[in-house]
Amino acid sequence: MKSSKFKRGILASLAVLASASMLALGAGGAHAANIANIDATKTASLTIHKYQTPATPTGLPNNGTALTPAQLTGLTPLAGVTFSVQKVNNIDLTTNAGWTAAAALTPAQAAAQAAAGTAVTTDATGTAALANLPLGLYLVTETGYPAGVTPAAPFLVTLPMTDPVNENNWMYSVNVYPKNAVTGATKTVTDAPAIKLGDNVQWTITGDIPNVNPIDGYRIVDQLDTKLSYASSTVALSNGAALTLNTDYTVVFDAATNKLTVDFTASGRAILAANPTAKVVVTVNAIVNAVGQISNTAAVYPNAASFTITPGQPGGPIVTPPVITKWGDIVLHKQDSKTSAALAGAVFSVYPTQADALAGTNAITIAGTSSWTTDATGNLVISGLRYSNWANGAAVSPGQPGYQAYWLVETKAPAGYELLAQPVQTTVTSSDPAVVTVTVTNVPHNAGFQLPLTGGPGTLALTAGGILVLAGAGLLMVTSRRKRHEAENITAP
Repeated sequence: MKSSKFKRGILASLAVLASASMLALGAGGAHAANIANIDATKTASLTIHKYQTPATPTGLPNNGTALTPAQLTGLTPLAGVTFSVQKVNNIDLTTNAGWTAAAALTPAQAAAQAAAGTAVTTDATGTAALANLPLGLYLVTETGYPAGVTPAAPFLVTLPMTDPVNENNWMYSVNVYPKNAVTGATKTVTDAPAIKLGDNVQWTITGDIPNVNPIDGYRIVDQLDTKLSYASSTVALSNGAALTLNTDYTVVFDAATNKLTVDFTASGRAILAANPTAKVVVTVNAIVNAVGQISNTAAVYPNAASFTITPGQPGGPIVTPPVITKWGDIVLHKQDSKTSAALAGAVFSVYPTQADALAGTNAITIAGTSSWTTDATGNLVISGLRYSNWANGAAVSPGQPGYQAYWLVETKAPAGYELLAQPVQTTVTSSDPAVVTVTVTNVPHNAGFQLPLTGGPGTLALTAGGILVLAGAGLLMVTSRRKRHEAENITAP
């Protein structure tokens, strides 16, 4: 509640006092009994009702009276807000001079002559009360509030105040309704289009605009994980209101700390104040440079006071819930289909889709490498692929958007073994290079069956047999001819 509103109450009280004095002086003693003098023997009470600032003004009375529950419908009470209530010295409200002196003060001037304060904290209903207060002028300062809350400005309140219903009476129980602008913030990640190290992951920070005017400060800080390399960023308002870089806001990236800071200038904060229902949207593009579960948060500082408070402390910035992108490995083990012996020398490529794997297109390249070879243990590690079952900051299942399977194609088989006949589908669910993701077996050449070889034992046996057959046929022919010749000699005349 602004101090100017309370000044109007003070002035109204002064007007009542002046009117009463004029009546007393001009009308004679017959009216003296109707003059409403402050009862200096009384004490006063102050009840503070703390609510979140609504999106639109309520138009409710602001005159020190208590509002009814029906009037407060729709307003959100704020618990845990602490106020310091200080009596301002040298102000005597039982005199006209005292009221004149009170009306001339600003909260800053009053602070210079205020006594030690009494602290009160709002309860679950947003209420904090002080009773038995000496009459006088009081400075009320909000000293403690939750993160993301923009405190109400310090204000002055007189105890008592003129009763707005019975204007010739004084109201010793005063109710005030200072509002707080509550700011929220979220952070999301879009990594479904990314599948390998070197791909871009997009982080989006969305911050509420405090419903106060003026806004004395507004800052967004994104502390990037070391597994991310900053690429670029944009700043916009959700309703499309124009913002100009280096005029309405600045963007500073500190490479040494991997920290991005967006600060709004005076002109930018004026635009924010003019668009309290919009949201500030900061989009950060970052390159993934290492495997692991990468968690990120952002901090939204909704006012200048929060700039110097450590995140997580009361009155400090809003820290967004962490969002995570997950990156890991395919660990392939190659072995003999019969003996399970480890096989070295098998070469594989990996593809993002089955269609690519069958066509041999769009093989995944990581750090310049697009093929991997099994070592003496039969293993190879393809490191730097997005988790199959985690996308855009949430778990996903096969068939859901963002789910990413991978297909392995053997491009060279170990010596003495056949190539795989088709791609092998696998998933990435770990970043531990010791955890085997998929085991692939190889069948020996010709499925292990022996083929006859030219010059081999089978061919020699066939040749020898042929020679024997031919020799036998030749001997038979010679023997036959000899017998015919002998027969002819016997029968000759």
